[in-house]
This record gives sequence, structure tokens and C-alpha cells, in this order.
Amino acid sequence: MIALRQVSLQRGTQSLLDAADLTLHAGYKVGIVGANGTGKSSLFGLLLGELSPDRGELEMSGGQRIAHMAQEVEALERSIVDYVLDGDRALRDAEAALAEAQQRGDAHREAELHGAIESLDGYSAPARAAQLLVGLGFGQADLDRPLSAFSGGWRMRVNLARTLFTPSDVLLLDEPTNHLDLDALLWLEQWLSRYPGTLLLISHDRDFLDAVCDHIVHFDQRSLVLYRGNYTTFERTRAEKLALQQAEAAKQQARKAEIERFVARFRYKATKARQAQSRLKMLERMGDIAVAHADSPFHFSIPAADKVSHPLLVLDDAALGYRDATGEKRQLEGVNLALQPGQRIGLLGPNGAGKSTLIKSLTTELPLLAGHRVAGEHLSIGYFAQHQLEGLDLSASPFLHVQRLSPTVADAEIRRFLGGFGFHGDDVFAEVERFSGGEKARLALALVAWQRPNLLLLDEPTNHLDLEMREALTEALASFEGAVIVVSHDRHLLRATVDEFWRVADHRVTPFDGDLDDYRAWLKSRLEEQRREARADKAERQGDDAGSKEDRKASRRAAAELRDKLRPLKRDRDRAERDMEKTQAALDTVEAALADADLYTDEARKDELNAQLAQRGELATRLEELEQQWLAAEEALERLEAELQAS
Repeated sequence: MIALRQVSLQRGTQSLLDAADLTLHAGYKVGIVGANGTGKSSLFGLLLGELSPDRGELEMSGGQRIAHMAQEVEALERSIVDYVLDGDRALRDAEAALAEAQQRGDAHREAELHGAIESLDGYSAPARAAQLLVGLGFGQADLDRPLSAFSGGWRMRVNLARTLFTPSDVLLLDEPTNHLDLDALLWLEQWLSRYPGTLLLISHDRDFLDAVCDHIVHFDQRSLVLYRGNYTTFERTRAEKLALQQAEAAKQQARKAEIERFVARFRYKATKARQAQSRLKMLERMGDIAVAHADSPFHFSIPAADKVSHPLLVLDDAALGYRDATGEKRQLEGVNLALQPGQRIGLLGPNGAGKSTLIKSLTTELPLLAGHRVAGEHLSIGYFAQHQLEGLDLSASPFLHVQRLSPTVADAEIRRFLGGFGFHGDDVFAEVERFSGGEKARLALALVAWQRPNLLLLDEPTNHLDLEMREALTEALASFEGAVIVVSHDRHLLRATVDEFWRVADHRVTPFDGDLDDYRAWLKSRLEEQRREARADKAERQGDDAGSKEDRKASRRAAAELRDKLRPLKRDRDRAERDMEKTQAALDTVEAALADADLYTDEARKDELNAQLAQRGELATRLEELEQQWLAAEEALERLEAELQAS
């Protein structure tokens, strides 16, 4: 158990906690939320003994092993798998003692230490460490490479793997998803869901908190409030409390009315249909969220350019990648796309498949290796990527950054605009050098918004942003009238702001027919396929040399291609089957209504009769079309399955 009793904590001149109470029982999975600077990381400092409360008491059950993810990692020459293994200090001590006993020839001590290592599950440790690293996105070939060979983001992944590997009863994780892509995030989500100890997690990813946590601790006005349930439940409960206290309902209704007017005006107009759908999504989820975030300091919009081109941007038979001293490194081949105004696209794909490469090629940051890029006459790109934070002028202020873009704009307009991104008062004129990562990210987004793009290209825009800013960005993107392409591991943002997904995998860019749940299923099947191929390759290497190795690889490749063809056909068949069931149910309802004898004799119900007859005709036609679709998909499936069995 962890208990804070009337704890007060002050850092410098800022009071973080004032007579705060909190009790967490063993096995709780707790999300820690609150505005930046309220003391979330300081709470971890208390639990680790790095800080002491100014008043009150902190109680923890004795003997609890705490694992904590450090925020910085040295660029060591040690291999990453060894670095992860170093997280189990007891195992490393036993291994060192065993090496000493072997040197001395002390057989009795050796036997004792072998037993100790066995009890620590030490002989499976290298495999478990490797499994953690692979789950977080590393390849098998990376495991023996030194830590110094990786960038800062990848070193943080190694550090996360080491933290997860460390034996613990209490696990403290501070923003573990910041350097992860969607694939690694989904893997981590599953791992933490199975973690048997007490988990305290600081995160600004609401879907991640929803999937992992069963309690939420909210830093609220220097107190700690514990909510039972995940983040969505917390948000709903807090919204109910705030709705009783605040007069924000009027603002919320005005915003909803504004969205409803837009939808009513444009939902059936082809050029505005996508924007209308995005606003409908916002409308569906505004009820609880708007009240829960009523006190957010962030409220902004992203205006779009007045002029657009049709299409905005075209890539024709393009090869994408980069050139280095050894020549061309192609990641994507045969890329054909035409971006239209109003398209809203989320990019999905395994780590390293080329999502960022595609974004950079669209901006011309990376020149095409082959093919053509044709920009529309009125194309105006707004581009946000993490490396752009490094391009900010550290000696300049947010005000000066905007003023450089538009020297003639009134000072008051610039200040009002920056206020929407949380820069108020003296912060508007503060040097960027003093800013946190989140503040720099907010400024970079503000500069993108100020330039009124008609195509937004966003590469992990939510990294370093807190929950309130993420919510404001989500709302701004849903209301943006231009085209959007976004790479993000924030599933809440993807669900609320994009209308279609493209999959970047196997050197191709293709439309993905499905949602994020379908993508999770695709990832799982892909991983299983890779494991099967790895096992088959291993068996092939260990077996006799009968038959041609290349022939067997070609056969497996052909079988894999057939299995890839099966998946969309199965989806088509299942979708047609579901639609058939719905249509048949609707047809049964109409038939039941038409069975009413009075319907044919009552003159006053003539219009009702005609409407029911017309609906029956439409439903019958639709049912026949769906049956044909189902039959075509089923026949194609049978043919391909027969080919697969033959191979």
C-alpha cells in the first residue's frame, strides 16, 4: 500500500501539494494526470525518496521493489541487450559471484550460485531481455549493437526495456510513450495490462490511459483526487462535477450550435462533406469532454488558405528514400497519390516502414529518388515534425517568431493569437531557450497555424503535449477545412480527425480498408507470419539440404502473398454478410408493416402504403446486390484457399 497523509510539498516558491491525502492499494494501475507543472514528477520523487514532504507523512509497505524509468541515458559502448540485463541487479551480482567461484575452483559455491541464478529465472534472462527490445521496435540485428549507436529517442526505448525488465512490485513510468510509434505503443499497452504489481503512470495519451489504468489520480488545486475507472470515466465524472459548479454549459451549447449549423449547411455539399463529417464526430464526443476541459488554457483554430488547387499535390510513380555515401536507400517504391482538398488521412505502418519519409518527400525536404512531384498552383503546406523544435530561434520570443512571418500585423492580434496556444502575459516575450519541450511544441504548432496552410503534414504532433493541449489540437484539426496527413500514436486524435487510413508497409503506400482495431489485428497477423517464417528459416538451416533453398523461400513467399490476398476477401465477405443481415432485418420489418390489411383499405394511409412499398423494393434490390457481393467474395476465397492448400 502507498499512502500520503496530509502531505504538503513546495518546490522553490511554488506550492505543489497542500495537505493532500491519497491511498493506493497493491495491484492498482494508476494514471497520474494534471496540468504541466502541478507536481506529477515530484510525486515520483517523493515515492523514490529523492524528495521529502514539507509536512505530513508518506507511508509505503515495507520491502517493495520500485522500478523507475530514468529520463536520460548515457551513450554507453555496452550492447543494448546487456544494458537491459543490467536492470536486474540481483542477477548480475549472482553472475559476478559465480565467475569468481569458477576462478577459485570452488565447486560447492558454484552449485549454490547456479541454484540462485535458477531461482532468479536467470537462464531465460537474455531471451526475456531480447523479447522486450523486439517488442519496442528493435530488430534482431540491433541487439548486439552498442547503446551509443542509437539516437536519443531509441536510447529511451532501451531505457524503457531495462525498466520493464527490472524486477519490481511498484513500477513508475513518466511519459513512456513519448518516443514510441503506434506499433510499439500497442505492444507496451498489452505488457502493462499483464503487469502484476502496482503501476503509476504519467501520460498524456488518453487511449493509452484508458487501456491500461483502472484508477486515475488528478492533481487538482494542490490536492490529489482519486477516481475509480479509466481516463474516460474520470473525464465523465469530473465533467459532471464541473457542470454543477460552472456556467460553462452556455459556452458548450453555443459551440455545439455552431457545429450543427455548419453540418446542416454543408453535409450534402460534396466539397464540404468531409469537414461536415469531422464536425459530426466532434459533436458526438463534445458532451462530456467540453465540460471536463472547460478550464483549459488552450483554445485555438487553424485557418485554411483562401485558395486551393485540385489536386493539391501529386506523386507519380515515385521512389522515396534518401542518399548517403553508399548510394540510394529506397524505402518506398511505385508511390502514386493525388491529394485533394479536404482529404483527412492517417498514416499507419510498422516502425521504419517509411511514414516519415513519405511526409518529408511531400514537403520536398527529401528529394524524390525517381518519379515526379507535381504541386498545385495554390498549394500551401503547413509542416510539423519533432526536429522542427530544434529549428526554433532560442534567443527569440514567441512574439518575435510570429512577427518575423508577418511584420505588418498589429501587436495585439499576435498576442491574442499566441494566447490560444497558452502564451500569456510575459510568456509572449520570453526567450524560447527557457521553454520546456511542451512549450516549444506549442510554439511550433502556432507557427504552422499562423501561415494558413491548405495542406497540413503532421509527424507525431502530440509528443510533449499535455492532455489539455492535445484536446485543443484535436478540436482544431477536426475543424480545419484543409487537407490533413498525420502520423501519430495518439489514437484519440486519429479517430477524431481523420476519415481514411493509408498503410505504409512492404515498400508500398496503399489505402487501408479498416479502422484502428483492424490495424491492430493486421499487426498481430503480420507478427505471427514473421514468426512462422523465422521458425521455418531456422528449421531449414538446421535440416538437411534436400531441395533448393531458393525454391522453398519462393514457395513460402508465394503462400504469404496468397494469404495477404485472402484477408481483404474475408473482410469483404464478412462485411457483405453483416450488411445482408441488417438489410434482411429491415426488410422483415417492412414486410410486417405491409401485412396490415388496413393499410390497403384506409385511404388516409395511401402515402404510407406507397412509402412502404417503395422501401421494400429498395431493400429487396439492396439485398440482391449484397448476396452477389457475398457470393463473389466467397467464390474468390474458395479458389485462393485451394491454391494455398496446393502450395
